Amino acid sequence: MQIARTKEELRTMLAPLRGTGRMVLVPTMGALHEGHATLFRQARALAGAGTVVASVFLNPVQFNDAGDLAAYPRTPEDDVETCRNNGVDVLFMPMPEEMYSADRSITVEETHLSTVLCGASRPGHFAGVCLVVAKLFNLVQPTDAVFGKKDYQQLAILRRLVRDMDIPVTIHGAEIVRGEDGLALSSRNARLTPEHRAAAPCIYKFLLEARADYAQGAPAAGVAAAVRRKLEGIPGVRVDYAELVDAEHLHALADERRTALLAVAAWFGDVRLIDNIELQRS
Repeated sequence: MQIARTKEELRTMLAPLRGTGRMVLVPTMGALHEGHATLFRQARALAGAGTVVASVFLNPVQFNDAGDLAAYPRTPEDDVETCRNNGVDVLFMPMPEEMYSADRSITVEETHLSTVLCGASRPGHFAGVCLVVAKLFNLVQPTDAVFGKKDYQQLAILRRLVRDMDIPVTIHGAEIVRGEDGLALSSRNARLTPEHRAAAPCIYKFLLEARADYAQGAPAAGVAAAVRRKLEGIPGVRVDYAELVDAEHLHALADERRTALLAVAAWFGDVRLIDNIELQRS
């Protein structure tokens, strides 16, 4: 595995690999875990004899809270080994000053899908995501890119990005990877207190209960309200949102024959966790 620290090193490493098969990109912010390893393995399967490129870059412009950025876990040595052991060919690990000029003045902003759910409570977050992913697409010029469904809103927005900007990249969504107790794997889980880590699997439990209720005909609004009420009954938990929306455009579900998405964000102490589940009527 080759490691690039600068954009020029990345271009030099990728130049001889172009035209030799699919080039699959997996962008990450580091603090890698088994969920990320699953993305790398999916990318490896997609690439075949082609090339898997991973990025580990803690993108400062997608954080609207400086404290959240400062507290985000950093494990660069372990990240390198995770990439090396899961089929990555080229790893890009730039510093912020390598990615952004001090006087940068261009933004990339989505104005519909990003106005709800996490976008409503994290202003500027998805503009930062779109900017860094657009830059990575320009630098790597992949044929494909893999993103996890845990960040379902991000996945929907990036699909809109490549559609509206005519970027020739095929976006692939990877299923959520969970621990044995059902908690979605996340770099933020390491910051949970033992008490909150023990309680956090209730998110998935409540989502499964909601899916069963919805399949049996429970009203959409009632399903989301029930999840919120259950979460608010857990000590130390503050609910950001629990909403049932259309899985494609993330706004109100107008046709219940379509796939719905039940998405949740909640604070367990000072750690914000997200999760989601797709729902269908029976």
